[in-house]
Amino acid sequence: MAMALSLGEGGGSRLRRQLESGGFVAAEYVKQLSQQSDGDRDLQEHRQRIQALSEETAQSLKRNVYQNYRQFIETAREISYLESEMYQLSHILTEQKGIMEAVTQALLLQADRDDPELGSRRAAATDPFLPLSAKEAAANEEGRQRTLTTLLEKVEGYRDLLPESPSKYLVYNGDLVEYDADHMAQIQRVHAFLMNDCLLVATALPNRRGAYRYVALYSLDGLAVVNVKDNPPMKDMFKLLMFPESRIFQAENAKIKKEWLEVLEETKRNRALSEKQRLEQEALARPAPAPPESTNPFEEDEEEEEPSAEEEVVDLSLEWIQELPEDLDVCIAQRDFEGAVDLLDKLNEYLRDKPVSQPVKELRVKVDERVRQLTDVLVFELSPDRSLRGGPRATRRAVSQLIRLGQSTKACELFLKNRAAAVQTAIRQLRIEGATLLYIHKLCHVFFTSLLETAREFETDFAGNNGCYSAFVVWARSSMKMFVDAFSKQVFDSKESLSTAAECVKVAKEHCKQLSEIGLDLTFIIHALLVKDIKGALQSYKDIIIEATKHRNSEEMWRRMNLMTPEALGKLREEMRSCGVGNFDQYTGDDCWVNLSYTVVAFTKQTMAFLEEALKLYFPELHMVLLESLVEIILVAVQHVDYSLRCEQDPEKKAFIRQNASFLYETVLPVVEKRFEEGVGKPAKQLQDLRNASRLMRVNPESTTSVV
Repeated sequence: MAMALSLGEGGGSRLRRQLESGGFVAAEYVKQLSQQSDGDRDLQEHRQRIQALSEETAQSLKRNVYQNYRQFIETAREISYLESEMYQLSHILTEQKGIMEAVTQALLLQADRDDPELGSRRAAATDPFLPLSAKEAAANEEGRQRTLTTLLEKVEGYRDLLPESPSKYLVYNGDLVEYDADHMAQIQRVHAFLMNDCLLVATALPNRRGAYRYVALYSLDGLAVVNVKDNPPMKDMFKLLMFPESRIFQAENAKIKKEWLEVLEETKRNRALSEKQRLEQEALARPAPAPPESTNPFEEDEEEEEPSAEEEVVDLSLEWIQELPEDLDVCIAQRDFEGAVDLLDKLNEYLRDKPVSQPVKELRVKVDERVRQLTDVLVFELSPDRSLRGGPRATRRAVSQLIRLGQSTKACELFLKNRAAAVQTAIRQLRIEGATLLYIHKLCHVFFTSLLETAREFETDFAGNNGCYSAFVVWARSSMKMFVDAFSKQVFDSKESLSTAAECVKVAKEHCKQLSEIGLDLTFIIHALLVKDIKGALQSYKDIIIEATKHRNSEEMWRRMNLMTPEALGKLREEMRSCGVGNFDQYTGDDCWVNLSYTVVAFTKQTMAFLEEALKLYFPELHMVLLESLVEIILVAVQHVDYSLRCEQDPEKKAFIRQNASFLYETVLPVVEKRFEEGVGKPAKQLQDLRNASRLMRVNPESTTSVV
């Protein structure tokens, strides 16, 4: 057994060396093993040896990992710390370099102003583009122009956007790879041409070597360069910010990226410096306008006494004015809308009484472009596509800045559109569940609360713009129409009962009255929008009562009611008392009998219930509809009693019919008139005429005809 173990260990070592050899080929090894094996058993044993070797190797690797795990963690942490410190150090050195270059430029500029000859000698010694002779200057300028022209001739479509200028020259150019700013996916390879005042981006044409197609042109005045921290595999990148867009480019290596960053910053700095010098020279060299020649000889003395005043020169060399376009771009990019508008107000205040010279016009063109960009951003902030959460106050910031920019009409329109979308979204999000009245409570709360908050915010934002209030009233009417559509769809289109509809309308009116807190009364609007649906509901319920009354009349036997129990009689007394019938006891008899017909009692309860619910819905536009409905309902009962008196031959039944007619004419109709007058505020002449015309009928006992 020991010998077998020794052979097994020796075979394992030999197998390990064979597998670790550099010339090991798996296919050849398997082929050779298949030829040498005697059968399936040898292959199984060899497989077990390979599996044991695999497990041993895995265990050995795991032990090594465990032994070095802490060192791996510490090393990774140290690398992270060093990377952070190197990045901070690089950023500090870049800032220090920029500060030193700015100080050097300022000192040299001041020295050149103090001693022009020394400045010219220094420029000749340090500037490689400033030759010593006019001939060399012309040759150098011609060479730089020729280089720019040669390169740009390879770019299709640039001539219309980049006119030739003797002051324009090429500073730097090279190949870059553009990446998507959101997903960091490669888009295309480009070639960038950096000139002293702009940056041209072009793509290579596929079938023409060295030829490019124009993509974009950016002025250095509105261009910002941002270094992008390396995040492998994304490295050697930098970002160009051109409001409202940004683009990310990757250089070939870190050295070229550094060159691009340095040359872009240096070119932007030189551009700003040359622009500042140009404005200073124009301000100093601008001659005073010559006075017009006059043919009046008597004006000579006046001209000698009052010399012509020189035109006031607008000083645009101030640092904050020179940096104003870039500062506006930064404010817009950082969403500092208040800061941007403050800068514009400061500029307008500075230029208020100044003459409009050519430099001022050029500055105005640059600033107006930023104002358009700022306006577009503020408009987007108020668009319904943005999040509608936060209520009306969330729009205050953008609205107030648009008003400060003189766009109060646009601000009002966008604010109201935003709030309309918010109200509509809130209504759509309401879940229709449970009873209709519960949903209407939620609907009214959401809508009128939003309307009240919008009105208060509107009053706050547009306090000094009285012309915008008419737009708010129009908006409130359209919003009320949207509310009434949702209200009617749930209450009237679903064929709810008149009592439910009355309660829902009552809730809506009560919520509408809350708007009177801010002096806004929309009750007449909700009445005008609901009048059609309420008329339809009243007429529909009237038809139901008439049909029910006719059905009962067709089965009328003119018998007294027997309620069987005292409790039922007491309940009927309470119902009649709630209907306004106070003398109902005189129509009750012994042992739970009532000396009235079931048809008349049911008609009384149904008519009074209809009147009560209709009065909850009442407003002046419904006066005639309600009155005509009551008259039609009462006429059905009156005509039935009249017909029964004429046709009945039995004296006892005829007396019972007279008793019911007396209850109807002397008790029910006066109660209806009184309740109608209390609810409406004025008497109903039609009801009075109906009662007077329907007097008790005297019937001749020997005849079947009745005499009025």
